[in-house]
Amino acid sequence: MKTAAEVFHLEKTDGGARAGVVHTEHGKVQTPVFMPVGTQASVKGVSPDELTEMGAQIILGNTYHLVVRPGLEVMQTMGGLHKFMRWDGPILTDSGGFQVFSLAKIREVKDEGVWFSSHVDGKKLFLGPREAVQAQVALGSDIMMAFDECPPWPCAKDVLEKSLERTLRWAKICREEQGATGTKNLLFGIVQGGDQSDLRKKSCEALQEIGFDGYAIGGVSVGEPEKEMMAAIDSSAPHLPVDRPRYVMGLGHPDQMVRMIGKGVDMFDCVLPTRVARNGTACTSTGPASVRKSTWTRDEGPIVEGCRCYTCLRFSRAYIQHLIKAEELLGLRLISLHNLFFNLETLRQARTAILEGRWESWSREFLERYQRGGSSKEEESGDDV
Repeated sequence: MKTAAEVFHLEKTDGGARAGVVHTEHGKVQTPVFMPVGTQASVKGVSPDELTEMGAQIILGNTYHLVVRPGLEVMQTMGGLHKFMRWDGPILTDSGGFQVFSLAKIREVKDEGVWFSSHVDGKKLFLGPREAVQAQVALGSDIMMAFDECPPWPCAKDVLEKSLERTLRWAKICREEQGATGTKNLLFGIVQGGDQSDLRKKSCEALQEIGFDGYAIGGVSVGEPEKEMMAAIDSSAPHLPVDRPRYVMGLGHPDQMVRMIGKGVDMFDCVLPTRVARNGTACTSTGPASVRKSTWTRDEGPIVEGCRCYTCLRFSRAYIQHLIKAEELLGLRLISLHNLFFNLETLRQARTAILEGRWESWSREFLERYQRGGSSKEEESGDDV
């Protein structure tokens, strides 16, 4: 495990909000940061060059999906994930734990890991803490995630307790395997505990005893009400070390990210920008907007006035609506480009506000404007599967 200074530099705090820099083998990542999701070595419909042009610093891949298809042998033959997908920046990979428990058609959980049937072809596969780390080392990910069990919501406390004990055992094995491989890449532990604050605290403390390069808050945005999700963050973030990066997994609604930045969270990922684009929904400063609105039919303006994304600088609302109604793939791509840029730009503005000591006023104005026009609850969250 690297020292805190080798991993994370905390530049400034403003209230609970933090601005910092995460150091990885493929470069620095300025936080707060949104990470576009490239589950299967691709951010849906968007090229690596386009991600670079819109200012994406780091993207996310998924161990489960890449083990299932194309497989680690192919990935290693092709020189690892960076070379395979032609992305030169940092990559964070989820360990696959969430997908094993949510996607696998048949699974058998054992102390050493999970046997499961591939959701693609039914082939029987095994993934455990050692295998998850080994796979992520083979992929060449800059930030690896520990293999964990993500319990469903709702879940009885006794089930959560057993699940947490298993996650902590696996976390220790992941940490040992990281050391055994000699990799320079980072490994983050994952906080679990469901909706139980005492289990969340226990998880945070136990993970710190093991020692990780950074810490993620898992088991949120899995179907629970927003109030409970925020309570889980409140039960976790204060118990995490201030000198290590903090990451909330699978969450990317703009208003929720802004509120969680105020709680001291540094990193976010979510498939929402490209998922809702496929439903004809655009992210705007006043909440999600359907491009099918009748008012867009003859509207010459961009999706968002003043937006500097590729889409808004070139195309009208009327044209984008036409593409969606005509079921042209370009429409989905243009909305995806805008939505990704919107999330990235929102967190860039948040970072600037923190550095300039304007966090309280900036975040209040952002949330008031966003919530006046709509609610992020209208759109579906979750993993891109």
